[in-house]
Amino acid sequence: MLITCPHCLTKNRVPDERATQDPVCGQCGQALLSGAVLALDEANFDRVVTGSELPVLVDFWAPWCGPCRSMAPQFELAARQLKGQALFVKVNSDEAQRLSQRYAIRSIPTLIQLRGGQEVQRISGALQARQIIDWLR
Repeated sequence: MLITCPHCLTKNRVPDERATQDPVCGQCGQALLSGAVLALDEANFDRVVTGSELPVLVDFWAPWCGPCRSMAPQFELAARQLKGQALFVKVNSDEAQRLSQRYAIRSIPTLIQLRGGQEVQRISGALQARQIIDWLR
């Protein structure tokens, strides 16, 4: 599968069976699928999201949003549990207003599942890790 490095934006080919074995970028040597949530912005969002053959789960949030802050640890837990199976990314909707407009974000937190850069489904409101995992699958 192809995965774009979130650090240097280089495309990497990773055999499917190695996705859960901590693959690293061939260019910069950093982890490609660490199980951590990636913070993306307007500068790198499209390259990372469209450059991944894995499902991408995007959390549109803002630092002032109470439900967003309460869901953050659950989102991180779900990312660790689905390490190598999906990319989990956060987009600050206040700082990335064009992305928020493109995806018609009306309330936060909003989770959007993307495959091949195309929206598959969305849900709004704070969720627990188990709900996030079940919804993604």
